[in-house]
Amino acid sequence: MTPATEALERHRAAVRARLLRSDHVRAGPDSVSWKINREVVVVAGWGRAILLQLAHPAVAAGVHGHSTFRGSLFSSVRRLHSTVRAMLSLTFGDTEQMITAAAGMNRIHDRVRGHVCAGGEKYSAHDPHLQRWVHATLLDSIPLTYELLVGPLTLRERDRYCAEAAIVEPLLGMPAGWLPRDTVQLDHYLREMLTGDKLVVSDTSRALARAVLYPPRWYVAWPAFRAVQLLTLGSLPPAIRQAYGFEWRPRDARAFARWTTALRTALRVLPPIAREWPMARRRGSRGLIGSPEVENQPL
Repeated sequence: MTPATEALERHRAAVRARLLRSDHVRAGPDSVSWKINREVVVVAGWGRAILLQLAHPAVAAGVHGHSTFRGSLFSSVRRLHSTVRAMLSLTFGDTEQMITAAAGMNRIHDRVRGHVCAGGEKYSAHDPHLQRWVHATLLDSIPLTYELLVGPLTLRERDRYCAEAAIVEPLLGMPAGWLPRDTVQLDHYLREMLTGDKLVVSDTSRALARAVLYPPRWYVAWPAFRAVQLLTLGSLPPAIRQAYGFEWRPRDARAFARWTTALRTALRVLPPIAREWPMARRRGSRGLIGSPEVENQPL
């Protein structure tokens, strides 16, 4: 067994043990998580989430020092593919697939550590404070994208989405009760972060943000990247967008409105097979099947 395999198996055992000790119940086909995450288009919200994450100096330092998404359009697409696969496994995979995906993320996090700057503050991808910020940006951005492009959500649905997503606590080893459980808690935390002194858009943040939105030869896939660029910049908090140095002119706002309207209209006429992730359709038709000792009971 290689060291990498040993580390993965060690993390699998740790994730399984934490799940069995927790009182979390996995979200199923009737959940809000499945309703939102099954739509392929909500991945467009990741751009907004990533730029919010990179506004934290420690996250920016970790991405700068350990990520491989920069360099080419192919490397960006390859990283996106691996991230999507992990996220789909967490939501739609059976229990074993979920545990394996979480173990893989934890194994990657093992090596993401360092200093924000020479002699500066230390960071680690296992830091629960950083994990909460990353989680909150997704918790805010994905439903926002769903509402922009797919349809409205009720306050109860947004609250349920927060509560269902809290299963990430045992998956990634965060303290129990660490993540927002409803919209009020999420909004309070985001307000605290956005108005406090923990977020500082640095030159590193700006370089990474441009690499995310404008990778080399991005124009080869112009329609997809143009939509993501407009959705990302148009939905960012204005202060964050300004800190990154991105202009947002009236014509950009008009383009944002045109693209969101066009995408929303197109999605309404597309059949589910063209809108939804295949894993979500397969799992929805089969039901939740997995290890009997942890499936379909509190985790």
